[in-house]
Amino acid sequence: MPLTVNCPICKTPVEWVPQSEFKPFCSERCKMIDLGDWASEKHAIPVKSEFDLDALDELGYDEESFFKE
Repeated sequence: MPLTVNCPICKTPVEWVPQSEFKPFCSERCKMIDLGDWASEKHAIPVKSEFDLDALDELGYDEESFFKE
């Protein structure tokens, strides 16, 4: 018995088999809706800032002078 997952967009059951062309989505439509959500930044992967802004302030970081040549 194949694994069945729900489409992330419309919740339609999708069998996880090679014949399921758009898995985990049920259709190209749902796949494109999800892609559009990522492109419009409705979805995002959280990241931690590379910079500790408090530490930069303590070091006298000045945004205007930071980008000057």
